[in-house]
Amino acid sequence: MPTISPTRPDVSAPPSSTAAVRAFGVSKVYGTGPAAVAALDDVTVGVTAATFVAVMGPSGSGKSTLLHCLAGLDSVSGGSVEIAGTDLSTLSDRQLTHLRRDRIGFVFQSFNLVPTLTAEENMTLPALLAGRKVDPAWMAEVVGRVGLADRLEHKPSELSGGQQQRVAVARALLARPDVTFADEPTGNLDSRSGSEVLGFLRRAVDTLGQTVVMVTHDPVAAGYADRALFLADGHLVDEMLEPTAASVLDRMKRFGD
Repeated sequence: MPTISPTRPDVSAPPSSTAAVRAFGVSKVYGTGPAAVAALDDVTVGVTAATFVAVMGPSGSGKSTLLHCLAGLDSVSGGSVEIAGTDLSTLSDRQLTHLRRDRIGFVFQSFNLVPTLTAEENMTLPALLAGRKVDPAWMAEVVGRVGLADRLEHKPSELSGGQQQRVAVARALLARPDVTFADEPTGNLDSRSGSEVLGFLRRAVDTLGQTVVMVTHDPVAAGYADRALFLADGHLVDEMLEPTAASVLDRMKRFGD
């Protein structure tokens, strides 16, 4: 893979009043001594609320590590992360658990649906576990947007892969999170189903005011975003506004991926 110098693109964090998530000088090191590996090195980035950001990079670039640190799923070795102005490093384990439950949405490649529950029950399970009531109007809005009104009583085994992932997206959005993190959300889907899920994420930003940060290796997926960030060797090395599949693919050629 060609060496790419860790330039400092203009990705400074937006003002806290408009930021859904911000990272300041974040580093993440695994191991100690000679065996230590820096997965992230001095990454500063901000994501404005109600935008869709794709995080790109070759395998081992640190893109999934960045997502996990931004979402509070992994601690940072240096620097800090804020979700809607809350510094994650100031929270206890209990407070961090509550923040992830109440203010962050997650969509993963593997869907993570409970097979014995219906689509509707899977969507509302986090609220049930948190002891919260689901707003019927918001539920109807989200279900209508994902196009699953006629599939709510079906269990995951009775749904296509694309439908299962749309259930997972709806589950994430029902809590009205400050930001939804999606880790390779189309990785297990065919192109048609992937387009359905990406189209819904795009509409969730445009019509529901949601904020989405998505890690992907797919230039087509990145083309749905407002902005693409590029990582290499743990450094944030470039960004692109209004990316297209063609422009992202051309940029990725520089990374040898």
